[in-house]
Amino acid sequence: MTGVSAEAVVIGASAGAVEALSVILPSLPADYRLPVFVVVHVPPDVKSILAELFQAKCKIEVREAEDKEPIKGGTAYFAPADYHLLVETDKSLSLSNDEAVLYSRPSVDVLFESAADVYGPGLVAVVLTGANQDGARGLRAVADAGGRAIAQEPEGAYASAMPKAAIAKCPHARVLSLQEIAVYLQDVEKV
Repeated sequence: MTGVSAEAVVIGASAGAVEALSVILPSLPADYRLPVFVVVHVPPDVKSILAELFQAKCKIEVREAEDKEPIKGGTAYFAPADYHLLVETDKSLSLSNDEAVLYSRPSVDVLFESAADVYGPGLVAVVLTGANQDGARGLRAVADAGGRAIAQEPEGAYASAMPKAAIAKCPHARVLSLQEIAVYLQDVEKV
């Protein structure tokens, strides 16, 4: 771990996301102090129910992100369907319907890159299961800004393409199982 305290967590996932996030998010304690921003690739024409689904499972607050919303610690924010989620320098959230990135809106890269600009070495980024390359460039941006880069162990992922691409682009990333990621995220907020 770097000497800088963690300030925020970003997580990106695609195919197999619900199962993977079901190991990680419910493990966070009720007094967790960090905000957690989550991008999951969901079809653009379907209302995402991820926030409702995870609110029922989690001890921290879980909500769908809203444009211009101030960021609060101890809250997990899911990107809404068909919108990029970005972190602004004033520590608020913004939503964008700019072009899809790697056929994805929301894009993991867009979230990770905007959060790296704001939090730098205070950011913890996690790339989970998924079937494309989204998140690889963003994880590298987080590492280049001094943040902590984590990728799910590809062998244990439902779809290994996203974590493999992230590891290839960011070879110094920690490669952890879902259970190890859950423990890491619990421990990192205490530093």
